[in-house]
Amino acid sequence: MNKPLRRIAIFCGLLVLALLIRDNWIQYVQADELRTDKNNRRVIIERYSTPRGNIIVDGKAITGFKETTGSDFKYKRTYVNGPMWAPVTGYASQAFGATQLESIEDGILTGNDDRLFFRNTLDMITGKENKGGNVVTTLNAAAQKAAYDGLKARGGKGAVAAIEPSTGKILALASFPSYDPSSFAGNSTTTDTKAWTGLQKKNNPADPMLNRALREVYPPGSTFKVVTAAAALEHGLYTDADEKTDSPDPWTMTGTNTKLPNEGNIPCKNATLRVALQYSCNTVFGKVGADLGNEKMLETAKAFGFTEEQFTPVRATASIFSDDMNPSQTALSSIGQFNTAATPLQMAMVASAVANGGTLMKPYMVDELQTHNLDAIEKTDPEELGKPLSAENAQILQSMMETVVEKGTGTKARIPNATVGGKTGTAQHGVDNSENPYAWFISYAKVDDSAPVAVAVVVEDENAVRDDISGGGLAAPIAKSVMEAVINSKK
Repeated sequence: MNKPLRRIAIFCGLLVLALLIRDNWIQYVQADELRTDKNNRRVIIERYSTPRGNIIVDGKAITGFKETTGSDFKYKRTYVNGPMWAPVTGYASQAFGATQLESIEDGILTGNDDRLFFRNTLDMITGKENKGGNVVTTLNAAAQKAAYDGLKARGGKGAVAAIEPSTGKILALASFPSYDPSSFAGNSTTTDTKAWTGLQKKNNPADPMLNRALREVYPPGSTFKVVTAAAALEHGLYTDADEKTDSPDPWTMTGTNTKLPNEGNIPCKNATLRVALQYSCNTVFGKVGADLGNEKMLETAKAFGFTEEQFTPVRATASIFSDDMNPSQTALSSIGQFNTAATPLQMAMVASAVANGGTLMKPYMVDELQTHNLDAIEKTDPEELGKPLSAENAQILQSMMETVVEKGTGTKARIPNATVGGKTGTAQHGVDNSENPYAWFISYAKVDDSAPVAVAVVVEDENAVRDDISGGGLAAPIAKSVMEAVINSKK
């Protein structure tokens, strides 16, 4: 072979070798990456080629599916009472992807999870159509309805979180205003895109797609005084609910000339912790925070779950208590103002730990994963998150919170034949408290010495008369209806 032909042959051989290397690289190295690439339309077509599994509450599906027409996506998602359940389910849209449980458990719901391989193989052998698995939640339908209806009746904005204290099971997770995930579940450039666009915050200032129960942090106001009372007991500043505190009224905040005011003519001078919680004395709990100091207050707040994101498995934003405050800032933070901020889920966790004898359980909303024929794949076991309170101090704090409901600011949460503990809060909002405050209520209910439910409610009502806004007036009735729904569902 002459020299030019040899060069051509070598060059062609190198081209063939390069092609083989590239082909094998794509098939064996990049195959999985390309298969799951979000821009690979075959992935999306496959995802919607079989009926999607369901999200289950109380044994009933709150989701469904239907066949589409004029699209290469065969099935699309439907929802039962979509706006009520949206903070739990999230959405699954052919055009806009998925969020929350729909996204986190997408493998189970589409049937593509490796744990469904055996079931899918049996269906293929027997000629059955592949179907997605089910996600069984911990939610209580009656409690969710009470929460959503209560917020909707109030108008404005708000959220509710309810927990079973002994296990951490989330019983209700409501947010208002909300949205219907069915309205943009398809991929129509007219109806679905129009619905989606109208829900975005830039086009809808009410921000209905914000999950306020998990993703919004609010100043908790006086509901945080439960944490401050826990810190006072746990760190030995006071040892009894009925021990008088060293709390002048008015009290000048440490290191300043500023007096911390109380709301109204209430008996706060040297009040006991019980009386201070009953009347919500700023001077008592502000001074407790300053006396304990930032480090001890932060330690207790962290023990209740502050400063850490929670995964339910849907992510909940971390609640805030700062670590670099001076005594006056610590005082304000200890009454739920300054830089303190919490999600409704976090404040439900506070009430839950008190109700559960001082033990905080990890909140979760997925009880079980199933195949489509209801065989269990995975079961969630309750998990202890910490012990922010000793059992003895939890009993003391329970008695204080029960006084709040019996004859304090939370009387609208009373439930016949149940013992209810609670704490109201009215948190400042806006620059120099220029906007309507947030109304809060956290509580638990006990029946026959067990506490089946703990609740946190926050209400934002821009249209209410400012003087009419209070945690006891706006939020406590909603909490009461949620607790009653849980109690009645267990009869």
